[in-house]
Order: sequence, then structure tokens, then C-alpha cells
Amino acid sequence: MDSVKLHETPLNGLYEIHTAAIGDERGTFSRLFCEKDFTSIRRALNFTQINLSETRKKGTVRGMHYQIPPVAEAKLIRCLQGSVFDVAIDLRANSSTFLNWHAVELSYDNNRAIFIPEGFAHGFQALTDNVQLLYMHTAPWTPSFEAGLLYNDPRLAIAWPHPAILVSDKDRAYPLLNNSYVGVHA
Repeated sequence: MDSVKLHETPLNGLYEIHTAAIGDERGTFSRLFCEKDFTSIRRALNFTQINLSETRKKGTVRGMHYQIPPVAEAKLIRCLQGSVFDVAIDLRANSSTFLNWHAVELSYDNNRAIFIPEGFAHGFQALTDNVQLLYMHTAPWTPSFEAGLLYNDPRLAIAWPHPAILVSDKDRAYPLLNNSYVGVHA
């Protein structure tokens, strides 16, 4: 039995990852990443940075963040505690799904992850208190190449499951998208 299954989403290059936990009376064991499991979508997937995000309050929104070239990054994200409504937005110039978004619930209990390629913005809303997310990145965080979209931009129309109770000043300050926005070339 394969322990990792990759499921395509409506957005090309964005994958939901389903991982089977193997268990017995002692507990469970889950493989979180093995490069060979991902060769069908990306050869030589090299992660250069691993981060842990902790979010204390249900309803908190973080995002929508991305890095622009030459340090655009792919991400593999998994929930280690609690649960989140995880959102990726296609920002790739000339993509047939440009500015479309896809969401998946990530939780400790459902053992899912999401692979987000370069050229996507990412954010999430905490569905429970005390959430922990593990992020694996293919490029290091570079503040001078960081960008973002407003989480509640009407042009994106993200259907957040709860009212946003906590959003950072930085995430509230991103401008609304206008018709001149052409995306990124990842």
C-alpha cells in the first residue's frame, strides 16, 4: 500500500497530499516527505528551509503571501496540531486559472498536506485554537522579495469559513488588486 497519494486540484501544479498513517497498539507512523513520492510532479524537489507556524486563536487569518522571482518558492505545508482552511491562489501570468483559488482543510486528524508551486500566494484561517503548521520551502525567505494580496479582496472572493478575528497590520495593508495586475512569472 502506498503511504503517500498526490491528488491534482483544479489549479495546475497545486496538489493535495494524502498520507496514510500506519498504526498499531503503540501508536502511528507517517511518512511526511520522501522525494521519490513527488517525482511525478517535480524532479529533484529540494527544500532549503523548514518553518513552524503557531497560531493561537480560531478565526485568525494569515496571508496571502508569496515571493517574487528570482526567489519564488514552492511549499509543502502540513498541519501538526489543530486545523486550518488553507488557501492557494494562482498568480502565474498567462495561466488559465489566473487569480483562481483553491482551499483544503489541513488538520492533524486528516493527515493531509498541500504542495504549492512557485507563482502561487498562500494563506490560511485557523479553524481551531492552537494550530501548528509545518512549512517546507524550496527557497529561503527573502524579505525584499516578499509580496502579498489582501486576504479579503473582493476580486478574489475567498469564502473564509469564519469572520477574520485577527489579521496582522501587514496583511491588512496589502492593496486591492486592480486591472493592471498581470501576475508573476515564476
